[in-house]
Amino acid sequence: MRQTPAPSPSAVNTLLITTAGTNCDRELARAFQLAGSMVESIHINRLVADPGILRKFQIMGIPGGFSYGDDIASGKIFANILANHLREPLQQWMADGKLIIGICNGFQVLVKAGLLPGDHHDDVVRAQPTATLTHNQNGRFEDRWVKLKTYSNRCKWIKPGLDLSLPVAHGEGRFAVLRPAVLDAMALGDQIVLRYVDSAGHPTAQFPDNPNGSLDAIAGVCDPSGCVLGLMPHPERFVHSYQHPHWTRLDTLPSPQGRMFFDSAVEWIRQSSTIELAGSAQP
Repeated sequence: MRQTPAPSPSAVNTLLITTAGTNCDRELARAFQLAGSMVESIHINRLVADPGILRKFQIMGIPGGFSYGDDIASGKIFANILANHLREPLQQWMADGKLIIGICNGFQVLVKAGLLPGDHHDDVVRAQPTATLTHNQNGRFEDRWVKLKTYSNRCKWIKPGLDLSLPVAHGEGRFAVLRPAVLDAMALGDQIVLRYVDSAGHPTAQFPDNPNGSLDAIAGVCDPSGCVLGLMPHPERFVHSYQHPHWTRLDTLPSPQGRMFFDSAVEWIRQSSTIELAGSAQP
């Protein structure tokens, strides 16, 4: 098996956290490598044993899959490990302004760990999450391509005003909040990054354009800093033109729109005035 290059002290270094049931880590690693980042996949148990490993990295990714079989609820066991065993290291990560992305099951993990939608308090890993991702409204697993629009000026991972097409594959992707005030705060804080849209480009609650019935057509959100992004669609599955289902029928090859998320993140780290690549790579 081809080995992933080890982290470098002079490059943008990305950590992918894996566990039992993770199955999208290779696609995510490839996406970051195409963006110019070095990538290492590390099991969550190793991080719990040695949290200092986190100091070598500037970007963290939590891939999709079915962590721990989703036996309690999707992402819940993984989230509990983060919240109960890595709370302080994650708080330091956030304080340093480093980036995190959670895709599909990774989004579920970030929400149930309390990192998303997050708030402006110091305790960024909340014991009581204010939102959740629950069963699709139709009660079925949905595997399809969807249309999306980007909205947030705050998010470091993607620009607003873009029309995207990406695949989804989930059974528990319906975004819901604990109380209406949570959604109001998210809108006020410019934290709604992606919405499901119809063929006319309008946010929609209608199936199948909205595959899960998410509140306010939400497909992805960021935290108040814009550094943490969670989304149900899979950008790592559209980093080559030939991954689009219609690529052989189009007059020109489609742009691999998923690449934009990873290119933007790696470039933001390189341009950051507060994150020194060599310094942050030292144990």
